[in-house]
Amino acid sequence: MFRIGFPPKFTLPRRCFHNSAPRTSWLFRSQTTSVPAIYKARKESWMKPTMILVGIMPFFTFGLGVWQLKRLKWKINLIDELEEKLQLQPLSLPPNINLSVVEEFVFRRVIVRGKWDNAHTMLFSPRVYNGVHGFHVVTPLVRENGSTVLVDRGFVSRDCISSANWLAETGEVEVLGMLRTSQPRNLFTPNNDPAHGKWYWTDVETMAEYAGGKAAGVQPVFVEQIFEGHAGEANTKLDKGLPIGRNPTIDLRNSHLSYVITWQVQSVK
Repeated sequence: MFRIGFPPKFTLPRRCFHNSAPRTSWLFRSQTTSVPAIYKARKESWMKPTMILVGIMPFFTFGLGVWQLKRLKWKINLIDELEEKLQLQPLSLPPNINLSVVEEFVFRRVIVRGKWDNAHTMLFSPRVYNGVHGFHVVTPLVRENGSTVLVDRGFVSRDCISSANWLAETGEVEVLGMLRTSQPRNLFTPNNDPAHGKWYWTDVETMAEYAGGKAAGVQPVFVEQIFEGHAGEANTKLDKGLPIGRNPTIDLRNSHLSYVITWQVQSVK
């Protein structure tokens, strides 16, 4: 009898499965674990500077508060010093003023005598007095035995500026005023335009040149006329279009206390 022969059963070597399975699992395992690792690395890269910034912010704001406190004390002492200076007896300006010492006498009351040079009057705008819009009238004062100085005579309303009642004084006048210097303009204040008669901020050097300069004996000295009358008298001047001078007070801005509070509150948040 013949036997039917069957070929031997073919089986893949176990080694193939053994080698391929770990490679496949290693491939997927490396991909799944690398994503969180990258995310974690990126997160830590921006969290470290942020945490440092958050950590130093209270110390930074506290330091700003201390600095503003020092500025507050300085400003209070300055205002007290100027208030004392304002209470001193008025000085008569000498014929020729030493410009190098003018800063020492700022806010000091002075007396000047002379005649108005109305041809070189400067109108400063926009100005407001008790809700009324108008101008400040600045006119050179020609002193008989001395140099010419610039005087801010005060406020005149827009409705009365054309009446020119402020031009009525033609003889010698005596002015009680406060010695001042140029005032810095802010970012939104336009440049002065002397050629077209447009004035916005106090630039004493430019004003003196406009009035004739050194050749005409004009010194860059600026005086703000003082008004010491009552409210009724001020209203009368306002209605007649006569200049109303400034109050004899110190008008320095002092907002350092609000800055101190702001920064100290920020430091404890």
